[in-house]
Amino acid sequence: MCDILSTLKYWLVNHPTIRNFSWTPGKTFASSPHFLCFTVLCYLFSTFILSQAISPPSIPQKLIKPILVIHNISLLLLSFTMALGCLLSTFSHAPHLHWIFCFPPHTQPTGPLFFWAYIFYLSKIHEFIDTLLIILTNSIQRLTFLHVYHHSTVVVMCYIWLQTSQTLFPAVLFTNASVHVLMYTYYLSCALGVRPRWKKIVTNVQIMQFYSSFVVLAVMLYYHFTGSGCSGVWGWAFNVVFYASLLFLFVDFHKKNYGNAASSKKNLGVNNFKPSKPFSFSN
Repeated sequence: MCDILSTLKYWLVNHPTIRNFSWTPGKTFASSPHFLCFTVLCYLFSTFILSQAISPPSIPQKLIKPILVIHNISLLLLSFTMALGCLLSTFSHAPHLHWIFCFPPHTQPTGPLFFWAYIFYLSKIHEFIDTLLIILTNSIQRLTFLHVYHHSTVVVMCYIWLQTSQTLFPAVLFTNASVHVLMYTYYLSCALGVRPRWKKIVTNVQIMQFYSSFVVLAVMLYYHFTGSGCSGVWGWAFNVVFYASLLFLFVDFHKKNYGNAASSKKNLGVNNFKPSKPFSFSN
């Protein structure tokens, strides 16, 4: 067991690439604000054009299943790796419990934790493929405002994490990546033709994320105003607005999908190869 843990810590925490990581705006790949703006705008523009096309392109039926299986396996494994890497990095480098909730002022975005924040940021760009697959599998009815809003805005949130060395992001990253393991397990099962009955659990867990984020935010603010301050605390202004808007939209999504038995059965219909994506903060 100790050998396994040591191996994991080396590859997920102490590997030179991870240990020596540094977020340098303008030098690290995808770190410039121009890249961020260009990427988000391209996503929005492409989504609008493809969704409005009279005859949108589609994937041949025989290729849909293997593509969805590969896509969901890749995101499931990536989410698991990010959650584990973030957890091990936190326990390896946190000098005390207080540090988990409040980085000291002027913390530099270097080291294992920020490496996993960077991978998480890139993974949210990778998740744009979710939207493309919705369009290419002729499931436009699942392309909601909530879906597009979440996918485009969460990338900005992750960029702010890195740009401001934002306090508390490890807790958010670990929670979100862990829930995504559950979520993509569900999607993988659907892609393989096995539709589990716990879709509602995924949705409920995601809603719990939003409420828990405000609890840990209160703890962070306590440390910030009773101590010497926390790094990147003002970046949380964006997060709070984002989380509040998602919570409002997600609760509405929950009511529409689980308000009665009929709507629940409708969402488990044959025409929905995958359910509308539960929209986590992050994701």
